Amino acid sequence: MSKVVLIGTGRVAFHLGHALKHAGHDLVSIAGRNTEHVHALANELRTPGLSLNDALPAADIILIAVSDDAIADVALNIPIGDAVVIHTSGAGELDKLLPHPHRAVLWPVMSLSPGEPMDFSQMPLVVDANTERARKMAKSLAGSLSGHVSELDHGQRELVHAAASISLNFPVFLLARAQELLRKNAIDPSVLTPSFVAMAQKASAIGASEALTGPARRGDLGTIHHHLDRLADDPELRAAYARLSSMILRAHGHPDHGYTDV
Repeated sequence: MSKVVLIGTGRVAFHLGHALKHAGHDLVSIAGRNTEHVHALANELRTPGLSLNDALPAADIILIAVSDDAIADVALNIPIGDAVVIHTSGAGELDKLLPHPHRAVLWPVMSLSPGEPMDFSQMPLVVDANTERARKMAKSLAGSLSGHVSELDHGQRELVHAAASISLNFPVFLLARAQELLRKNAIDPSVLTPSFVAMAQKASAIGASEALTGPARRGDLGTIHHHLDRLADDPELRAAYARLSSMILRAHGHPDHGYTDV
């Protein structure tokens, strides 16, 4: 198992820190800018907490789990050594870790939300690296955490990242907007939650295309018109409904009737 320094105190660092400990790695320290957050996570993971200005202990891997915009600055402030330096961004290129000679990516393809530590054993992990040493270390680390590891270059990772945003972020945002629509009309928004969960499970079981239902899938233009009328007071949501309905109608051989112009 590897000696790992973890830099970061947010959601990714929280879940990765627990996963590393669970897998038996030696988490030699947590480092970050916010002293309060560093010590809170370090205490939870029972490891020393350090400032980014402190000297980092010797490690095989320095794992940077910070926002995409902060990766390069953090990397520049880490002394160059033999450790493999890894960031966790799906969209971030390896050169964000310059000038370190051994650079790699370990990206969890999962929305890591607040709450209990997540089980990484079935979580898809993507790795990339610039040297053979970095590749071996990153794949070994990922393989110790999950049984689902793939290697993708930067262009492929960006495509998966975009696909993940479409399939994961957008539905949750639309659920929030739909619930707000009900809330404004004095209807309990939780009425949508069971169906949302069931649809995700169904899509996983039989495939998203087969799981898709609704008026656009059926070509039920009358119902679509009624829905658009109901959404007249929310132009943004109405436009989103129209655009997505148009995409679904055309994908299933129905005319879209100009909904893209709504």
